[in-house]
Amino acid sequence: MNNHYHLFIQTPEANLVEGMKWFQNTVTRRFNVRHREWGRLFGDRYKAVVVDGESPYYYETLWDYIHLNPGRAGLVDVTRGQSVLDYPWSSLAGGYALMPHQRAKWLAAEQGLATMGVEDTAEGREKMAKRLDERVTEERERSGLVTVDADADKRGSHLQRGWYWGKQAFAEKLMKLGEEVIGRKRKARGYDASPERQAHGEQNALALLDEGLRLANLRADELAGHRCTEPRKVLLAGLLWKKTTMSQSWIAEHLGMKNAANVSRVIHRMDLLRIEKKVPTKLRCFVFKKMKQNEH
Repeated sequence: MNNHYHLFIQTPEANLVEGMKWFQNTVTRRFNVRHREWGRLFGDRYKAVVVDGESPYYYETLWDYIHLNPGRAGLVDVTRGQSVLDYPWSSLAGGYALMPHQRAKWLAAEQGLATMGVEDTAEGREKMAKRLDERVTEERERSGLVTVDADADKRGSHLQRGWYWGKQAFAEKLMKLGEEVIGRKRKARGYDASPERQAHGEQNALALLDEGLRLANLRADELAGHRCTEPRKVLLAGLLWKKTTMSQSWIAEHLGMKNAANVSRVIHRMDLLRIEKKVPTKLRCFVFKKMKQNEH
């Protein structure tokens, strides 16, 4: 692509960061030496999407999405006799379409072909290319894009956004594995800006909010009818701000407080000694207990 690249990587160890650091630094140095340039080559940190490897569907759709990108971007035109194999900067032309002894050793072409249901033979490789060309012809601009159901998990990448590509159970498994790291006391709110932490944080925030509303005898659909300084709303806003990674805009939306400025104002003016006399005892005990957790 003219401004980005795609890599489909399988790593047996949790060392993606180290590997990508080496890869991008190496490419930058070699590019600068070859073209007599200097400075950064890549504009920003790479985006990583974790893929559910237990389901062939997610493997196949990602494989297609990457290799159909030249057709989607108009870099090859199959209606004029071109093929996805005519794009040279791809693992198709530079790997899958070649004989095994001609490929780079790091390219798992045999595994990829097997997953796509074709043999690693001249006939199988031709069948693979023909299928991709047909997809470009039939789908044009959307070739390789995945149609997403309206009720799909919005945390999923859908191969264009989000941080994982797989079933919701897969995402929850990942978040559970990362709870120990994600749950550590953060140094600043910016520390929690990654999609993974945001997803985990929102899950925790919604759980706190649901329990808090129950103990406050408040329904979500009646929050907007109460003023921003309503003691129960103020107490819950303070809890969400202190114990989750959610922004003040998110808190304002979910507590019916109109905007982030209102949340900021009530939090900074919050008088716990005054508020605790105006809220249900169960809510007060719940909030104070949560606020004291993990404090040192």
